[in-house]
Amino acid sequence: MESFSWFSLLAGGAYLALIIGFALTIMFQRRPVGVSLAWLVLLFALPLAGIILFLMFGTRRLGTKRVKRAEALYPTYEQWSRHLKEVICLQGTNSSHRHNRVYNLAEQAMNIPALPGNHLTLYHDSDSIINGLLADIHNAESSIYLEFYIWESGGRIDEIEAALLAAQTRGVHCLVLLDAVGSSSFLKSQAAKRLKKSGIRLSEAMPVGPFRMLFERMDIRNHRKIAVIDDTVAWSGSFNLMDPRLFKQNAGVGQWVDAMTRIEGPSAHVLASIILWDWELETGDGLSVFRSAYQPPQSIAMNLHRADMHVLPSGPGIDRTLLHQVLLAAIYESSEELVITTPYFIPDDALLTALVSAAIRGVKVKLIVPERNDSRLVHYASRYYYEELLEAGVEIQQFNAGLLHTKCVLVDRSTVLFGTVNLDMRSVWLNFEVTLMVYDDNFGQEMGRLTDNYIRQSDRVFLDTWNRRGFPKRLAEGVFHLMSPLL
Repeated sequence: MESFSWFSLLAGGAYLALIIGFALTIMFQRRPVGVSLAWLVLLFALPLAGIILFLMFGTRRLGTKRVKRAEALYPTYEQWSRHLKEVICLQGTNSSHRHNRVYNLAEQAMNIPALPGNHLTLYHDSDSIINGLLADIHNAESSIYLEFYIWESGGRIDEIEAALLAAQTRGVHCLVLLDAVGSSSFLKSQAAKRLKKSGIRLSEAMPVGPFRMLFERMDIRNHRKIAVIDDTVAWSGSFNLMDPRLFKQNAGVGQWVDAMTRIEGPSAHVLASIILWDWELETGDGLSVFRSAYQPPQSIAMNLHRADMHVLPSGPGIDRTLLHQVLLAAIYESSEELVITTPYFIPDDALLTALVSAAIRGVKVKLIVPERNDSRLVHYASRYYYEELLEAGVEIQQFNAGLLHTKCVLVDRSTVLFGTVNLDMRSVWLNFEVTLMVYDDNFGQEMGRLTDNYIRQSDRVFLDTWNRRGFPKRLAEGVFHLMSPLL
């Protein structure tokens, strides 16, 4: 009995030391207070489950190979960045942007400079997006690089697959990088095998598995959506390679509604570089354009309007605070109107305070979100914030013509943040994302017309009506809000 007591004491001490060790690890990591508190509550309420979940989802483990490849690639990237800045300096940017908080922050904090001379075209329905992408694939002469979170065959996506096969046959270098979770069905499909058999280089990003779980965090996803043709034309935005008439039709949310921007100009080169950086991290293949000097394209036709912009890649291993700072700068930059569209709205305290502050100081703040969401957890967690926003004067519009998937922050119809980032902490702090930061009145007005159209298809939420919602909904909002730092 005495030996059993000693064994129990040692086991208890070891268990306590383990809990304290994990608690200290959580507290010493630089992360939002709400996230740290959520992990601590989970750790002490359900110690064993908390430890397992923290090991799986509480760290930003990218895997040893990725880290080593990034370290080896970074000096070359620095050289590429310096050369790009020299080339861009010769082109010149619009000096009127220098008063802009978003512009100044990005210019000082990023290695990628502001890029002048971009012609932007906004597409906001699936057929026009697919038609435009098909036309560029058909016209490709040297290279096609695609990086997407979701690829699902069927419907009009079969046309893109056929176009890629035809491009590969005529000698175009085709490369496809897809997220292992978002595109899991496609990566196992016969269509993927046909692409590979034709010679197209196709790989999965962030693969998952029981063994990998020990060394890599499984819920870090590559959420980027980029297509680049011949290093001169690029597409980016919220659209995944799926036909919305077929995708998730059993979810009860209607068709997904997306937008993409087609870019001609130097930003296409930067977006291609992002794809090839990700490709090298995943595969180790040295295809990177970082090793060759950038030759800027010939001037776009004089009758085409050209815009200045930054391209901001974000994710683990990158300064993860910068995207958060850019979002805050955009909100505080607004003086007349701030329009936000996002399918998933779970802000942290800083972003919530910034939105409330903007509304109180007289900015017309408009938040457009889908009325129905494919995640019930996010649906209720996001609605927890409605009352505080409505009381401050924020206009909340619930889009009812499908699942609004466009991600945009529009500041005074002149500065646009557009891309793959949702206004939730998973996008802001965790996933690999890309944001186009456009400083252009023409593009801002075009985006404004699109958001106005979204509002016409929405129902406005009013404070008095919202306050009459039932107790079950209030309870669900409160419960899922407690989980929001972990969503």
